[in-house]
Formats: sequence, structure tokens, C-alpha cells
Amino acid sequence: MSTLPEESLEEELQSEEPKQPPLPSAFASLPQRPPTQSSLEKYAPLDWVGYFDEEKDISIPDSNDVFHVYMAGTEGPVIFCLHGGGYSGLSFALAAGKIKEKARVVAMDLRGHGKSSSENDIDLSIETMCNDVLAVLKEMYGEQPPSIVLVGHSMGGSVAVHVAAKKTLRSLHGLVVVDVVEGTAMASLIHMQKILSTRMQHFSSIEKAIEWSVKGGSLRNLDSARLSIPSTLKYDDSKKCYVYRARLEETEQYWRAWYEGLSEKFLSCPVPKLLLLAGTDRLDRPLTIGQMQGKFQMVVVRHTGHAIQEDAPEEFASLILNFIARNRIGPHGVEFVGSVVCGGASSDD
Repeated sequence: MSTLPEESLEEELQSEEPKQPPLPSAFASLPQRPPTQSSLEKYAPLDWVGYFDEEKDISIPDSNDVFHVYMAGTEGPVIFCLHGGGYSGLSFALAAGKIKEKARVVAMDLRGHGKSSSENDIDLSIETMCNDVLAVLKEMYGEQPPSIVLVGHSMGGSVAVHVAAKKTLRSLHGLVVVDVVEGTAMASLIHMQKILSTRMQHFSSIEKAIEWSVKGGSLRNLDSARLSIPSTLKYDDSKKCYVYRARLEETEQYWRAWYEGLSEKFLSCPVPKLLLLAGTDRLDRPLTIGQMQGKFQMVVVRHTGHAIQEDAPEEFASLILNFIARNRIGPHGVEFVGSVVCGGASSDD
């Protein structure tokens, strides 16, 4: 097999690593610095244990679909997290470690991602993914689920909005969308295949994939990369290397439907809403008007990349917990004061 592009990166990175200091001499005027941490140790995978409390496989009746979920916490409403395309449920691991102090967290591997398996991993149609989420919730909680707050990042944000817009999840009491806006997403679709084709495709080790994600800028938090990146890969026996688990480049036919009409759907959801953005330039016209009308709460999280929950997990967790407190979302639903629902200023009129 020809040399992998990743191997040349490996050589380049190795050449950049500091050499072992020479032995001290009688003429040395400065003390020698200790050797730096090896690349292998610095980028070694981290275990999710300690952030989430357990993992489960949820089998869907009358199908061969099995969805993997990570769970944390024992009290409060359920913060049900949906990751972006190419990520996994472990994208929320660091944040879950903090959120679980006051709420329950469930992070699901969507079909074609992480440890989930389905009859058709390429079917990332919005309808199929919505049905997957509703099926998992039904299997986990039956006909009387606890209070649910849907949290979705990027593609997962679209799924969260579409699930909420169906208005069939009676226990839904909050919606949080992370760094996805219809206008920006639709405009970027024409570039997606190029972006997918030009990213690094093969990795000689998991450590190298983690290193690439951080040095390449897709993730800015090393610990989160060490937790989440391994679950986005699989070993390819024929190529003798690690490749991406999700085959996003084969799902282009579904992309437009993820984001088309997303702003209006978001605004129509009759629950308190929070939009977290990594930059102010992402608001489109419907959302700008909606925000001015007080239809949702918006927070711009500075100094992060696209994956806010990974890059700034503590701030992300605080924003989620503040959202729950502000809207008085309890473990069994929205708390009542007299006959008035305390939905907060972020809910619809």
C-alpha cells in the first residue's frame, strides 16, 4: 500500500517535537528542562467513566436497530443530547460531568455513528433520525417519560428542532440548539463535499487522530478530543489504519432537508428555547426578528469553535443548568406557581 498522507504528517510532527536535552556540562549556566511529555501520552484516549455513569444499548422492537446511549445523573429533568454529523454521544462527556450534579444526561449515538448499529447506516434522512430519537425515548421511558430538554449540536440541532416541531413528545419542556442556523447551514452545503474530501482520511493510530483534530483546529479542548475522537473512528482491516466511522460523504441527498425551513420550525416550537452560537454573524432574518420579539434566548459563546460543548464544556454546562433554572423545568415537568406556567422570557407568547 502506498504511504498514507497521515504518515508524512507524523514525520513532520515528530521533527517538531523537542529533542532530549544534552547532558549537563561543567559550563552550563542554566539548569536543563525536564523532557516534555511524549506525544503518545499527551494524545492518549481517555475513558468516559467519571463523566457519564453508564452506557446502554437500546434495541428498537421490530427492527435490527440498536442505539447506544451514555447516561449520567439520577435526579432532575433529562437533558437528551444529540451530536453533530461525524461526532458521537461522547461529544457531551465533559459537559455531562458537570450537568449531572443537578440533572440527568442522556447522550445518544445517532445512526451511522459511534457504537450504534442500524439496518441502514446511510439513511440520515431527517424523518428517519427523528423516528430514531422518539423510538429510543419510548424504549427508555415508556408512555410516561420524565421532563425532557432536547439539546442538539449542528446536525443534531436540526434533529432536535424537527422532533420538537412534531409536538408529539408531550414531556418536552425545553429545546437547546448549538451552533446551527438555517441561513449559514444552507449556504455552506455547496462546500461540504470538498470539506469532507480534503480532511485527513486515514490515521495510523487513534493518538494521531486525536492529535490531528486538535492541531487541525476542529476541536480546541484536548481532554474532550481524547474522550470523543476514538468513538468517531473504526479500524479498516483492508487499509490497515483507522478511518471515520460515519460515511457522511454518502449522505448528501439528505443534507438540504436537515436545514431547509429550520428557523421557522425552531420559532414555532411551543417550549422555552435557547440558541448557543460561536459567532454573531450566524443569525438569519427570521431568527433576528424572533430574538427581537423575545421568542427565544440567545447566547454567543466566545473563543470556541463549532463544537461549543467540547471546546468550553464548563460554560456550556452552566448555560444548560441556568436555562433549566430560569424556566423552572423540574424532573416531572414545568413547575407551576398558582395557575401560571413559569416558562420564562425565552418561551413563546
